Amino acid sequence: MTPLAEPDHLVLAAATLAQGIEYVSALTGVAPRPGGRHVAMGTHNALLKLGERFYLEILAIDPDGARPARPRWFDLDSGDLQVDLLERPRLVHWVARTRDLERAVAKCGYETGPMLPFERGAYRWRITVPDDGRRPGRGVLPTLIGWDVPEHPADALPASGVTLAQLAASHPDPTPVRRSLASLGLQEAIAVTFDREARLAAMLRTPRGLVAL
Repeated sequence: MTPLAEPDHLVLAAATLAQGIEYVSALTGVAPRPGGRHVAMGTHNALLKLGERFYLEILAIDPDGARPARPRWFDLDSGDLQVDLLERPRLVHWVARTRDLERAVAKCGYETGPMLPFERGAYRWRITVPDDGRRPGRGVLPTLIGWDVPEHPADALPASGVTLAQLAASHPDPTPVRRSLASLGLQEAIAVTFDREARLAAMLRTPRGLVAL
């Protein structure tokens, strides 16, 4: 059976975009490319290609952007997360793409939030964002995205020599998490084990060897 979704990108949050770019550059030996602004969310990003139509997004609050009327995505307005980011950037979430966003939302078995439309340059997409801005499954369950144009951000990125070796997570209640992942065909994309805290980790192959986010 064809999976309903597949990994699209990882989300690394940083206190500032410059901090995030410097962190990833030092860790991998490869500098991410500046991306753009998400005006509706008050954020901006930089990107690093990890493979065919798969990338790492470095995301931070845009200091020159207007504060949105709603909570920002991926828990970026969380005081606890903001304190953590002062220490160092963190891998906080991942996003899975689907060709049938409505069906994926209906079948996934968890609260994704509404499908919001975005547009920047040649790119148009819809993405699920809970009204309170929180990450599904404390960051372990993916946000869902549907690209509404043939273009994908990774297509325009240069090869980096950085690829994903493994994506893993822990969760205090892993059984329903695994069930939701299976409903999307993502059970092989991420290994989920039990722990008292929800955590997300990625192992990357880089020009500097294996590194962990």
